[in-house]
Amino acid sequence: MVKGLQAFMKRSTTWVGIITALMFQIIFSVIWMTGYNGITDRMEQLSVAIVNEDTAIGVQISQRLMESMPFEMSSEASLDAAKERLDKRDIGMILFIPGDFTEQSSSAAGHGSLHFYMNESNPAMIKSIMSSAAAGIASEVNRTAVASGIGQQLTAGGTPSEQAAGAAQALSQRVIAETHVVHTVQGMNNQMVPMMMVLASYVGAMIMGMNLEQSSIALKSTVSKWSRFIARLIINAGSAVVISLVGVSLLSLLGGQMEGGFLALWGFEFIFLLVFMFVSQLFLYLFGMAGMLLNIMALSAQLVSSGAMVPRELLSDFYSGLGDVLPATYAVDGTMNVLFGGTGTGEAVVALSLIGVVAIAVSAIATLARERRAA
Repeated sequence: MVKGLQAFMKRSTTWVGIITALMFQIIFSVIWMTGYNGITDRMEQLSVAIVNEDTAIGVQISQRLMESMPFEMSSEASLDAAKERLDKRDIGMILFIPGDFTEQSSSAAGHGSLHFYMNESNPAMIKSIMSSAAAGIASEVNRTAVASGIGQQLTAGGTPSEQAAGAAQALSQRVIAETHVVHTVQGMNNQMVPMMMVLASYVGAMIMGMNLEQSSIALKSTVSKWSRFIARLIINAGSAVVISLVGVSLLSLLGGQMEGGFLALWGFEFIFLLVFMFVSQLFLYLFGMAGMLLNIMALSAQLVSSGAMVPRELLSDFYSGLGDVLPATYAVDGTMNVLFGGTGTGEAVVALSLIGVVAIAVSAIATLARERRAA
């Protein structure tokens, strides 16, 4: 046993394995603790739009919410315009106050309705925060805004103040909240798919890149640098086709949600998986096997900054900016669109393609630099 232990400890690969496991702990701890620090203090960075068509009580409600709600509040001229922003994930929720809100709230037999629109094609945290906000808004309107507003209207119409106050108190319980969900996510298993796809794809790309680098080193004496470079591009492309097909097929067999269809999801996963391969191998072209440490950092940073788990609006400026240049951000956006519905998939494809082209170009420059140093 002692001889076996000594033999293992004399191998550099043993120490590399130990150091790699150690670096996972260090890197993930530092990035996740700093990345998620202050999340709950940035709720005001989430956006809510108000669409008000009521010229009486609705105006008072809008003004009060604009001043009191702990979010970035905005006013939209039309419900269609607000829905377009909701579909793009520019806002987290819409509050729509219909034109007959005052009339319905004031009628003896009716009730006023506040309409809340939410997009579930988002991190689960968005739905939780906005659902709580909708309940709070409805409660606030019931308790204060509607009672006060209707009381003023009745008093202005000649009703004695005491009767107006009593009528307002009764009517304040007649406002209801109606929630409308777009791009519904069918269960927590589907909600977690974007994060799963990004995690599995980048980790797989990392491991594959490490083994291709080892193969490239072993072939160094018999195959030229450029032949190895082109061969790796071809292997990456071919592997991405097969791997993405297997992944999407399993997702389909297990009942995964695919609003955009099987082919759309396969095509999009192929694109971002291929880009992950190019990016993860870029670090290996630049730094050799030591580039795996940068890959660990890139993996952790992308899980934090991509928006797969926490809305990117709640991140610090540093991590939000970092997410803008890392491919997982666009992989998550596009995957949510294809899985659950939404717009902007084309923009995600363009961004991923640009990142992939840059990664290939830098890898080629690194290969050329190695060739010149060797010469």
